[in-house]
Amino acid sequence: MSDQKNLIIAIVLCFLIIFGFQYFVESPQIEQQQQQSATSADEASSQVPAAAEGARIPAAPGSAEQDSLTRAQSLEKAERVRINTPALHGSISLTGARMDDLTLIDYRETIDPNSPEIKLLSPAGSPRPYYAEFGWSPAPGASINLPNSLTIWSTDATELTPEKPLKLTWDNGDGLIFHRTISIDEHYMFSIEQMIENNTGEPVTLYPYGLISRHGTPETTNFYILHEGPIGVLNDTLEEIDYDDLQEGKGQNFSSTGGWLGITDKFWLTALVPDQNTNIKARFSYAQKGARYQTDFLNQEGINVPNGETVGITNHLFAGAKVVEVLDTYEEEYKISRFDLAIDWGWFYFLTKPIYFALEFLNSWIGNLGLAIMALTVIIKTILLPLAHKSYVSMSKMKRLQPEMVKLREKYGDDKQKLNQEMMALYKREKANPAAGCLPILLQIPIFFALYKVLFVTLLMRHQPFYGYIKDLSAPDPTTVFNLFGLIPWDPPQVLMVGFLPLLMGLSMFLQQKLNPQPADPVQAKIFLFMPIFFTYLLASFPAGLVIYWTWNNILSMAQQWLIMKRMGVSVTHPGEKS
Repeated sequence: MSDQKNLIIAIVLCFLIIFGFQYFVESPQIEQQQQQSATSADEASSQVPAAAEGARIPAAPGSAEQDSLTRAQSLEKAERVRINTPALHGSISLTGARMDDLTLIDYRETIDPNSPEIKLLSPAGSPRPYYAEFGWSPAPGASINLPNSLTIWSTDATELTPEKPLKLTWDNGDGLIFHRTISIDEHYMFSIEQMIENNTGEPVTLYPYGLISRHGTPETTNFYILHEGPIGVLNDTLEEIDYDDLQEGKGQNFSSTGGWLGITDKFWLTALVPDQNTNIKARFSYAQKGARYQTDFLNQEGINVPNGETVGITNHLFAGAKVVEVLDTYEEEYKISRFDLAIDWGWFYFLTKPIYFALEFLNSWIGNLGLAIMALTVIIKTILLPLAHKSYVSMSKMKRLQPEMVKLREKYGDDKQKLNQEMMALYKREKANPAAGCLPILLQIPIFFALYKVLFVTLLMRHQPFYGYIKDLSAPDPTTVFNLFGLIPWDPPQVLMVGFLPLLMGLSMFLQQKLNPQPADPVQAKIFLFMPIFFTYLLASFPAGLVIYWTWNNILSMAQQWLIMKRMGVSVTHPGEKS
């Protein structure tokens, strides 16, 4: 009895630690991230890692202006060229030729079609600056007047479209003329062609660079199955680093041929794509002043421009939504190494991506993502039926033997060795293997986790309706039992938001437990009965689409198990009796 009390105390303490950590640690951290804004937009802070023998972008004599302006006010501080494509709105600042104003046409902040477009990039001086910049770094020891973040570029264009590239020019007054052509396709890929016209009378060597700078720690989902933050594929290896690791000084430097690097949110990505045949030095870094996260690259070999000639290089910038088909197209078109890994497919990549395409096909055929999730779950359960059948047969045998096991425990409870011997004899006599049902279940776990992963990390569920009051499958169930699902005019705190779908999931889990063999120890049985309550509370904050999937999967599993038990003559309600 002492062991049972210790077990109960341990489980209760675990639950208290989990809930306490979420309430007192995770929630305040999320609120702090939501309120945090960058404290400085110091233009002098942009720099890239050293090339051979120390080449780097020179610090610009920029202002130390605080990020106190609104986004609209910041946009008005510089002359701009409008961006207008089927997928993007925004502008490019002629000061520094920065890409610092970008919104996504096809994605809104809420399910209201008239809500603002998702803001991806924002200029320096705004509450949360987030921008991309390209330029040139001088050779070590050279003193050359180069364009920087304060340079005002010249152009006759007023708009950048897929049909009309933007051509920029700047003359340094010392014989170098810099040309920059920025193109954009119908989706999210910018092409930045940088050319140098050399009239200095001698050859010049410069090092092209690109950087993405993000001020302030963004709000994240804080969920272990999803990476948000600096990311890249360098030397064909996926590199991911968390914001808090950078804050702790764990910056990273890489040498690579080609590849890509940037900053990812759950659904959005900004990524630098250098020329895939060049050797680069890449870096993930953090500056405490301004809470600035930066990813950047510098060409290691440099560009040699003979006198009287014009030479340059083309790099790319991806800025947009992580649409699987679009990323795959870019990977093939530009030969970008493993660009599809911008989406966190996880360890079961070989399962998650096929499941994504299957789910997308069903959604296009059925016309409702919630039903598509349920249909795909049925298909997967059907494919795995042989494994499930073996597992449920084993469970049914164990359930039929449950009364005998209870009698043995009552008879030999004080003699563990004798109890184990009698248990093994019972299993052998009845040809039951308690471990026979474990392996089939273990083999099914990766598949269902992959489906769960697809629903969580991709754009499929975002702002997709189901039926009735579920208007967004990517958001938690908006109802709660604590105000009788809206009948009482009271808005409970977030910790009490337990809606109808989570309750249905908890009920399905409870009923499924009733079909499984119950622990012989009555105390342990009561503890297991508490698990549906725990998971009901846990899943209350999960997206509704995931709860639908989990509930439907439980219902299908119960149906399979019930049919097998009936076929084997095992009573569903009274273990040991024939049905």
